[in-house]
Parts: sequence; C-alpha cells; structure tokens
Amino acid sequence: MRIAPTTLPTASTAQPTAPTPARNADKLKDVAQQLESVFVEQLFKAMRATVPQQDGIVTASAGEEIFTGLMDQHLAAETPTQWSSGIADALYRQLKPRLASPASNESDR
Repeated sequence: MRIAPTTLPTASTAQPTAPTPARNADKLKDVAQQLESVFVEQLFKAMRATVPQQDGIVTASAGEEIFTGLMDQHLAAETPTQWSSGIADALYRQLKPRLASPASNESDR
C-alpha cells in the first residue's frame, strides 16, 4: 500500500493576512480593557489586604483564599464594563493615532 505524499504550506507558500486598521483597533481596545481589569484586580487585592483577619472560632482556609482570589478576578473583569469612561478608554484614545501610520512608527524607533 502506497501513501500519496501531501504538501503542507511552507513559509514561502503561505499567504499571511495583513492586519487591517479595524482589526488592529479592536485588538488595541481588547488589550486596553485587559490592562484595566488587571489594574482593578490589583485595587481589589490592596483593599482586601487592609481588612484585618479575625482570629475567631473559624479562620480563613486556603480554599477561601483561592475563592476570594478567583472572585476578585471575575469582579475585576466585570467592574470596568459598568463604567462610562475608564483607563481603557483613555489608553485607547491615546494609542489609536499610532495605529493609523505604521510607517511613521517604524521611523520613531
């Protein structure tokens, strides 16, 4: 039994798709929102660190710490969506003009 060879696209035959300005703008907006979420998560961690831990009958376990960490991540991702304007919007407005002319960006380096 003979198996026919298959041709796989190589680097020279593969046609990369050029990023469009709209796609780059969408990526920039997504990254700005992710950065804003990370910032809010750090705020939540700092706020939680200011609350004294009670030495009472029931102490916090590792499971509770994991749960609160995951809850903070979820809330940090959702909280900025409720804001009318935030860090992500400011970053997007500031960085979007750099997407318009990639040739001028290369000469700046």
